[in-house]
Amino acid sequence: MTDNTAYIVDICRRAKEASKVLASVPSSLKNRALLAVAEKLVARTDMILEANAADLAAAAENGMKTHMLDRLRLTEKRILDMSEGVRQVAVLPDPVGETLWETVRPNGMEIVKKRVPLGVIGIIYESRPNVTCDCSALTLKSGNAAVLRGGKEAVNSNKAIADVFREGLLETGLPEDSVVFVERTDRAIVNELFGMREYIDVLIPRGGKGLIANVVENSKVPVIRTGEGNCHTYIDDVFDRNIAVPVVVNAKTQRPSVCNAMETLLVSKKAAPEILPVLAEELASRGVELRTCEKSREILKRCAPSIAAVPATKLDYATEYDDLILAVKVVEDVEEAIEHINRYGTGHSEAIITNDCAHAEEFRKRVDAACVYVNCSTRFTDGFEFGFGAEIGISNQKLHARGPMGLNELTSYKYIINGNGQTRE
Repeated sequence: MTDNTAYIVDICRRAKEASKVLASVPSSLKNRALLAVAEKLVARTDMILEANAADLAAAAENGMKTHMLDRLRLTEKRILDMSEGVRQVAVLPDPVGETLWETVRPNGMEIVKKRVPLGVIGIIYESRPNVTCDCSALTLKSGNAAVLRGGKEAVNSNKAIADVFREGLLETGLPEDSVVFVERTDRAIVNELFGMREYIDVLIPRGGKGLIANVVENSKVPVIRTGEGNCHTYIDDVFDRNIAVPVVVNAKTQRPSVCNAMETLLVSKKAAPEILPVLAEELASRGVELRTCEKSREILKRCAPSIAAVPATKLDYATEYDDLILAVKVVEDVEEAIEHINRYGTGHSEAIITNDCAHAEEFRKRVDAACVYVNCSTRFTDGFEFGFGAEIGISNQKLHARGPMGLNELTSYKYIINGNGQTRE
């Protein structure tokens, strides 16, 4: 057994033991621990920011891009938001023990289907320290233990936040190993996690395309795929300009480095001459680089000649930029928009801007994505915004969870069968 293997086995074994306790802990005790953590996050703000400053300095020295530095950066407000997210999770209904279905068979045997925790959830993620907080809060409330392996660029920030959680757990009498953080940052550690089927019930990757593909392709532990977001907004023939402009600008520029940001703008050929020049100027003023189809460039040359536009390739339409870059395409109609989205989209979040109810319904029914929006920004695909308190990830697969994953998605179920001597003939 290698040193890394022994290290990971020890961590996962401790988490497994903690999960056995958590499975039957009452909601009141879990909530008390979460509220203690929420208070400690604020009280430890200086300590967390100091750790984050060390990560930011190292990342900048290593040439991390500005938009990725934003994902890594913590501020007092972001820590307050994390604390509030933990409080929201504390007041949410506990899914553990919920009766999903029940029946009484003709022989008098009662069958009840109840929610139960998954057990031990491993999360492999990059860059964003708030993931440590969100995942720890949700796993605790749903009765699961968490094994956290963040990226090396955020190791100090992640450890500081995980330590706060462990303090809160100890203070309330829960096993501190309900949250365990993998401090070693070499890549071989991730490969060790892939083989921990004896201890980990599911792995959830959060990060870039490469990380997610590595986990999905190599893990022996079951995986819930999350994250990759090649998101689109389509402007239909008939639309409200007062909706279209702020929604498109928000979807691309409010936080371009996240998976629910818009990466491609589709505009119907009927709407394009009116709205495309306006949007191009608004986006360019915010530093967005446009990569356009031939029809888009023709319209911009005629109506907004000051806007620079780079010719788009098929690769541009398939790319999640996570940056201030936007692919633009003029399409014939809603039919072509749906075909384009279903070809290039990643099943994450897609939006239509329209005043045509029939087109809106067609878009809702036929677009294959976890979240489909009508007349609002894709940036709302988020556990906090959906009222889940936080999220453990945004699943763009179909089994067993889809979209923002909150408490319910961190549970399975079992059947309880009550009888009085029934036997099968």
